[in-house]
Amino acid sequence: MNFVANIGKNVEIKIGNEIYLRHVIKTKFVKVNDNYIDIIKEYVSNIYKDGDIVSISEKIISICQNRIIKRQDIKINFWAKLLSKFASHPNTGIGVGEPIKMQYTINEVGLLKVLIASVLSAITKLFGIKGVFYKIVGQEISGLDGFYDSVWKEYKDIGIKLPDNPKGVCNEIKTKLGISSMIVDSNDIGQVILGKSNDIKLDDYTLCQIIKDNPAGQGNEQTPIVLIRKKDKED
Repeated sequence: MNFVANIGKNVEIKIGNEIYLRHVIKTKFVKVNDNYIDIIKEYVSNIYKDGDIVSISEKIISICQNRIIKRQDIKINFWAKLLSKFASHPNTGIGVGEPIKMQYTINEVGLLKVLIASVLSAITKLFGIKGVFYKIVGQEISGLDGFYDSVWKEYKDIGIKLPDNPKGVCNEIKTKLGISSMIVDSNDIGQVILGKSNDIKLDDYTLCQIIKDNPAGQGNEQTPIVLIRKKDKED
């Protein structure tokens, strides 16, 4: 099997004394209510070997689960407009610097918690500490994607939540397809393992190191699945 990397990425990565190969898998454009079991079976089953780990973008699982919200269902109020003006604007996706995500945050955790998070974030930034706002409001907020069309026009008017029960999804994939998998929230800045099948022995830190360069890409590569294989010593 010939392993393929996205432009600007490498197939191989060395972690400690081990070398891992990463093969990006191009899929169809995944739509709401597609079946993730069918997708993994179609694109992965014929190349998977025992011992491999399949890294899956959280977006395609969430979309299959219909974990989306529509722009038209979020009414932006005064506080969202005001507070978003003082937030940062990351280039990795939509942040609370956009009024619609700030409003979503207020709707989910309440205005008081958002105000506290905003004040503490402003204070800690003076000391070079970042990310306090999202630590307070939680992973469900930081993980919201969508509401921008810089890559896919289909994401302009929808927000994509984190997947429901990612660990359970990975175990389902293992049970039905015999494929060891993990679901990741990854970009060019950082990686989070949202869930992994029970048979995977590597810890989350090591798994994040294996995909620390975000091999799936951050643009329109349409490669939300990465097959990971440890390189044999004799290769």
